[in-house]
Amino acid sequence: MQYKRIRTRKIYEEVAEALLETIKSGELKPGDKLESVQQLAENFQVGRSAIREALSALRAMGLVEMRQGEGTYVRQFDSEMLTLPIHAAVLMKKQDIENLLEVRKILEVGAVEVACERRTEQDLQAMRSALEEMARAGKNEELGEKADLAFHIAIAKASRNDLLTSLMNNVSEMMVTTMRETRKLWLYSKQETLERLYQEHQDIYNAIEAQDGKLAQQYMLNHLLNVEGVLMKYVKDVNES
Repeated sequence: MQYKRIRTRKIYEEVAEALLETIKSGELKPGDKLESVQQLAENFQVGRSAIREALSALRAMGLVEMRQGEGTYVRQFDSEMLTLPIHAAVLMKKQDIENLLEVRKILEVGAVEVACERRTEQDLQAMRSALEEMARAGKNEELGEKADLAFHIAIAKASRNDLLTSLMNNVSEMMVTTMRETRKLWLYSKQETLERLYQEHQDIYNAIEAQDGKLAQQYMLNHLLNVEGVLMKYVKDVNES
């Protein structure tokens, strides 16, 4: 018999669940302002970092918004937003994000140059399919993030380096988490930014198709730097709220 691994709940998850229940029950309504981080920490008798992580999870779920200099407010939401698990919704700590982005730049900027040399028509088709899925997904986050990940994995596979592909697969779960939050932040802003995200991937594809390794590397680096900029701004907003 196979048993599922028992997962220990973290303090921030307990806090996030408690706040989530107040939103689901209607005790906290859309437009209501939450208490300050300090006050919540005192109420729950936990550290402020746990409160910030809990609010980060709720923000990732689209349930609250953090207004600079004002505080945290409950957003208008629909029931579909409540299906994302707390532990999957929270964004990693700042150092974790920086480490992941550093790994991605090392892996993917190098991988895309090799992919330009070794890609086959089958590889290009896999990338095109991912781009088509991304375009069709629009604001459907789940489909969008799957297509986004599929595109990056297709590039790794095109390198014909099994170890590189394995390394990319090993960080894929963390990539999905950061992609989910990045797409959510972009989608909550202007439509042009969603189009920019798609265009960045299209530029990378065009360079790979043309087998222009240097240009592909530049496009990939620019893309990852843009992702980094969005995520770091998000972390800064959370920490200052």
